[in-house]
Amino acid sequence: MSSTENMSYRAGEVKGQAKEKAGTMMDKASNAAQSAKESCQDAGAHMQAKAHGAADAIKDATGMNK
Repeated sequence: MSSTENMSYRAGEVKGQAKEKAGTMMDKASNAAQSAKESCQDAGAHMQAKAHGAADAIKDATGMNK
């Protein structure tokens, strides 16, 4: 194998490794985004339930919940 062929081969290897690393990083970013989305949805549902409970408590206290 000539020096030029060896350099070309190594360049191809490096390109492949970089492509694989980029794919792994994209997967990690996607997973992090999905996790954040789910956390926000859970927090929103929790806040909504608390607000509903507070509204019911006010209705009970004022006699509006009949």
